[in-house]
Amino acid sequence: MVQSTRETERKYAAPAADDTSWLPDLTGVDGIASVVDRGTDGLDAVYYDTVDLRLTGTSATLRRRTGGADAGWHLKLPLSGDSREEVRAPLSDTVPDDLRDLVISRTRDAELVPVVRLRTERHRHELVDADGNALAELSVDAVEAASLLAGATRASWTELEVELAEDADPEVLKAVDKALRKAGVERASAPSKLARALEETAAGAPRLPDARAEKVVEGSAGDLVLRYLEQQVRTLVDLDPAVRRNRPDSVHRMRVACRRLRSVLRSYRSVLDREATDPVREELKWLAGELGAERDHEVLEKRLSSAVEALPRELVLGPVTARLQAWHVTKGAEARTRAQDALASPRYLSLLDSLAGLTARPPLRRKAARKPKAVLAKAVLEEYDRFAGRVRTALQTSPGADRDAALHQARKAAKKARYATEPARASLGRPAKRLGKRVKAVQKVLGDHQDSVVSRDELRRMAVAAGAAGEASFTWGLLYGREQAVAGERQRELPGAWARASDPALRKALKV
Repeated sequence: MVQSTRETERKYAAPAADDTSWLPDLTGVDGIASVVDRGTDGLDAVYYDTVDLRLTGTSATLRRRTGGADAGWHLKLPLSGDSREEVRAPLSDTVPDDLRDLVISRTRDAELVPVVRLRTERHRHELVDADGNALAELSVDAVEAASLLAGATRASWTELEVELAEDADPEVLKAVDKALRKAGVERASAPSKLARALEETAAGAPRLPDARAEKVVEGSAGDLVLRYLEQQVRTLVDLDPAVRRNRPDSVHRMRVACRRLRSVLRSYRSVLDREATDPVREELKWLAGELGAERDHEVLEKRLSSAVEALPRELVLGPVTARLQAWHVTKGAEARTRAQDALASPRYLSLLDSLAGLTARPPLRRKAARKPKAVLAKAVLEEYDRFAGRVRTALQTSPGADRDAALHQARKAAKKARYATEPARASLGRPAKRLGKRVKAVQKVLGDHQDSVVSRDELRRMAVAAGAAGEASFTWGLLYGREQAVAGERQRELPGAWARASDPALRKALKV
């Protein structure tokens, strides 16, 4: 069984471990009442990675460590700022399966092998407040590193590590940082001990891989599009462990990353060769669809439950809540299984390989080397015009199922147009941002309309099932009617939202 904690720390360069006269007295700094010596630990850690360092290249580390109070397997995954998620598993001779699964989006199922061994003599100091509560731990680490890949090349250094205690105020870390810098103690240049070990034992260990194997003209249209692609691929890879553990909102965010990737590959075919990107788009569509079952169920369940809760009690006739809960459990489990099965499939690993290859060796077309404004503006306007045509078609369609379908198509076109503006913002500036914002407002209206369509379909099925079971179906019909009213209201809102998004000045501002 794995356990997860949030770790927030900063690392500093330290001149020596045996003489700590350089270390300032931190007593009195931001509530620190005393600095308590907690003694010395001997730590022995073997770091695992693929031969081409796929974990380290994505700012993740996996180690087997003995010594100290937390011996075991430690997987560290990047979070924002100075924080990382540390996932721990008990000691074993081989990499635990649970941890292997959590790094598979990074390793793409390549073999994990020992790459570096770090032996550390850690002298620990606890920073405590006046009530004896721990605020942070300050450690002076004397490190000896050896490459395990070729010839046991060695390096050694001393560093200082300050780790925030659980539930402590992050301002403590900032105050300690200020005091250390004032005393001449600077931040470490390497983000982790492993990164430094790999750098300093370069004769015996591979260097970290470059993000792109193929050089791209900096600031060009291709550069901006690829930066966006790389960001979305990182997002997808980073979210994989959260989706596997059913973390809140993770499925939704991963699905959005898939959609953004699909959209940018479509919108910028003038930059990237579609013969290479279209097959990737198809696989992203597949993954988004497998994730979509769970996300769509989450949205629908929340909408229906909120609607029932908002009804006066006298209007809830029959076992409405119980039927809704049973539906949620059954359908939710089916949707989660579908998402998990997708992540466990060879097809998913093949997609990850394709995305890695696409960003490392992008299939650039001639326009990729051009200045970005004209190239990106044209792509944005083409998506916008496609979106505009879909909206006009929907508004001209007679009310009913055909209009519902047309509005859904307009919603999908709105997403594509909005996503197309995102890589272009660095070049096109405020006009692209403003257009994206107004298209998003239209998308929101269309999205709520589509949610009402889906809700009505499900409410009708529940009403039929309730009737067949001899239950009152009044409440399901009432909810259906309310959703129908919501759909009508959104259709009345659409022309106003569309008028703001179709402002000719917006389109004119994007012309280059």
